[in-house]
Amino acid sequence: MEETKNTEGRLDKKVINQSFRRWYWSVEVPSSYERMQGLSFCYSMIPVLQKLHSDPEKLSEAYRRHLTFFNTQGTWGTPIHGITIAMEEEMSAKEVAEEQSDAAITSIKTGLMGPLAGIGDTIDWGTLKTIIYGIGVTFAMTGSAIGAIIPFGFTILTYFIAKYLWNLGYSIGRESVQSILQSGWIDKLITSTAVLGLFMMGALSATYVKLEIPIAFSVGGSDFKIQSIIDSLAPGLLPLGVVFSIYYVLVNKSQKYGLISITIVAVCLLGSLIGLF
Repeated sequence: MEETKNTEGRLDKKVINQSFRRWYWSVEVPSSYERMQGLSFCYSMIPVLQKLHSDPEKLSEAYRRHLTFFNTQGTWGTPIHGITIAMEEEMSAKEVAEEQSDAAITSIKTGLMGPLAGIGDTIDWGTLKTIIYGIGVTFAMTGSAIGAIIPFGFTILTYFIAKYLWNLGYSIGRESVQSILQSGWIDKLITSTAVLGLFMMGALSATYVKLEIPIAFSVGGSDFKIQSIIDSLAPGLLPLGVVFSIYYVLVNKSQKYGLISITIVAVCLLGSLIGLF
């Protein structure tokens, strides 16, 4: 019996979830300079396209449509996939012309992948990862094995966030996502998470960055410790100076993280040997 797109060609939850899992586990695997995440995007769409297109020629055209350049943040960019699935489903049911499908879907992908990537980078890498890994380091420094488990919470959390946004994009469609981006609450969310991340980094730096100068001297029979003098000016001034110095180097001088880490270790060892720290 010939497949009819209005009945058998419609998508069910199983196909949508299968498509999401393909994206989540392959998003950064086949990246290339030419297409970035284009291969992962197409790979994730295969179950959807096979369900919607019984005609081999149309299926081939759909594959080519989703092999173009694509690059966004793997978690917060997933509404694009949901919207694309909804558009493919609608266009398949209405038998929209192929060139119209290409133009509409490509414009949506191109227009949304940048803004959503900026949101995702700020929230995931700038805030959530910092907080979760910071908590894990706290437990690890006390010798607790929980410190090795807590970082996996970041993977679990981003998985469910991505899945929710994927289904949200599918359910609300392209117009709703565009209205969300233009409403202004996204800017408030980014600002709030950035402030929270700064608080966490400040608390972690004050707690775990230790630097004291044990040098003392005598004047007129009275003993003076350099560290006590510094603390009287501002407690924690040296750790704060270390944090800002490293930040300055990262922002203005170099992005060679391995070299910077080795330099920090070498300075600490040398300072310990000569009794400076």
